[in-house]
Formats: sequence, structure tokens, C-alpha cells
Amino acid sequence: MNSRREAIRAVIGRREAPRCGFWLGNPHPDTWPILHAHFGTKSEGELRRKLGDDFAWISPQLFDSTFRPLTRKGFLEIWKTRKTLGEPGPLAGAERPEDVEAVDWPDPAELDLGEALDALRAAGDVYRAGGFWCPFFHDVSDLFGMEHYLVKMTTHPEVVRAATGRVVRFYLEANERLYDAAGGLIDGFFFGNDFGSQLDLMISPAHFDAFVLPWLKTLIGQAKARGLQVILHSCGAVGRVIGRLIDAGVDGLHPLQARARGMDAETLARDFGGRIAFVGGIDTQELLVHGTPDEVRAEVRRVKRLLGPHLVVSPSHEALLPNVPPANVAALADEAKNGVKSAL
Repeated sequence: MNSRREAIRAVIGRREAPRCGFWLGNPHPDTWPILHAHFGTKSEGELRRKLGDDFAWISPQLFDSTFRPLTRKGFLEIWKTRKTLGEPGPLAGAERPEDVEAVDWPDPAELDLGEALDALRAAGDVYRAGGFWCPFFHDVSDLFGMEHYLVKMTTHPEVVRAATGRVVRFYLEANERLYDAAGGLIDGFFFGNDFGSQLDLMISPAHFDAFVLPWLKTLIGQAKARGLQVILHSCGAVGRVIGRLIDAGVDGLHPLQARARGMDAETLARDFGGRIAFVGGIDTQELLVHGTPDEVRAEVRRVKRLLGPHLVVSPSHEALLPNVPPANVAALADEAKNGVKSAL
């Protein structure tokens, strides 16, 4: 299997894979100049090629041009104006499902997909993770304000369902337009919502089943109908619902927040090995910040032994911060590319 793109498709699809993959992640803007200075590169593409990156995240939501034509941006811009997560949103006082229509909902027909499509066409021989990011859990939290959102799951569940359905409908229509235009340019639908804290889920499994899982299944089903693999992002301790995610059709889980409860490689290998692929797992809270390159290499080898070969080695949070020494990034990338047999 000579194609890097096909190799990562095999990793995510849990087929016979020649090796683990590697993804640098999506470093913070302040980190790129530091990395370029260390590696002698001038562009993101040049640096990724130098490190042997196998994975390209190309979501329309990464491009400002996607949303520029929208005459109404509604929930897409609330996060820019809020002061705190708990600040009441425009639906804080909603008491009936029809109150949801008070939001100035954007029209997916106005989206400009041109820049994202150009990036997909130019991606080269790498796995193309695409689709809209679809962070509906966070969008609905913004619409209500987090406290109001969580309370209304009990006091006004029908209003929460109506708002969630309206947000997800936007993303379904947006993805449909993207999938039509992209053809076979996308390998996997990569989307994200952070459901966990450092210690546990942010909501109970029962509330997850009632207010999150049905819409996850709808988005996953849309992608599967297009022949796409599905990779879900969620930071935090989400171990209590990984089984549900597998049953819903998730092929790969990202980012494996290594120091969150129950998200260490040993636990994941024991409880879910062979049932789902993994993307991430190399600790960004302590190891990559404070460890030595040798310690980083040792940890990469350990995680690969436990979770490989159906693993894309990557930081446990994709937005590498400027406090990660470039020498540790080099060690991460180099060790990720060495072959390993599965321990499972």
C-alpha cells in the first residue's frame, strides 16, 4: 500500500494497515512562527510535508470566506459577542418550541464553499478529513447560555430539542451542498463537540441519549450514506459513552485527552481496542510541554504498542500551543512514522 491516503483510510477503517498514521494537529496561530523558525520552513504545507503529516483537516468552517456571503449569521456568531459561557443567550427565556424561530437563522444556500473545495483539490496524497465541524452541542449552549441550556433539558426539553434540531438542520443542509460539490475529494467526515470535562461527561449519559445522540446519529448517517468514514472529536473524559458512539457508527475518536479520567491508552485499549480507531493520545498538558524528546519518543512507542496499528498518532489536543518545544514536535513526528505491530 504505497498511497498515504489509502494507508490512513485503512487505519480509520480498521482494515489491515501497514503502519500507524501521524497528524500534527492544527497548531495555534502563535505556534506556527516558532515551528517555522525551528524547522526552516515558510508555509504550513512545507512544514507538514517535512514532518510526514498524513492527515489534512479541511473543513469549510476553517475558512472565513465560507461565511462571508451570509446575510444572516445568527447562532454562528454568538460566540464572538458572549463574555462568559454562562451568559444568557437569545433563547434563554424560550418556553415553547416555536420560540426557536426568533433566532435569525442563516441560510446554507448562501455559503461560499470555493476556498474549501480548492484546498481539497490541492491536498495531495493525504487523508482528507472534511465536512462542516457541526459543533451543535456548543451552538445550542450558546443560544441558551450554558446554565439555561442544562436547566432547560429538565424544565423545557421540547424547547431544547427544537433548538438542537434547527441547528443540526443547518449543518445537514450545509454538508449536503459540500458533499455534492466535493464528490470523492473527502475521505472522512470529521466533526466535533466537547462532551467531557477532565473528570467526566458534562451531562449525564441519560441526557446525552436524549439531547445529543439522536442528532449525532443523523449527521453520521448522512456521511455514511455518502460512503464516508466518520471521525468524532470530543475533548475530556467521554469513556462512558464511547460504546454508544461506536454503535452510532463512529469509526475514529479524537483527540484522546490523555490525562482525562479513563482516557489513557491502557484503558482505551482494554475497553475498546479493535472496535474503533483512535486519533491523538500524546499528552499536551504535561508531556509535550515539559518532557524531553526522549520521553516523548518513549510515550509515542508505548501508545502505538497499545492502540496501533489503528491509530493516528497526534497531540491530545490539536491546537498545539507555543509552550510546546519544537524539539518535542520533531520527536513526536519522527517516532510516529516508525513501524509497530498491534498489541491487541
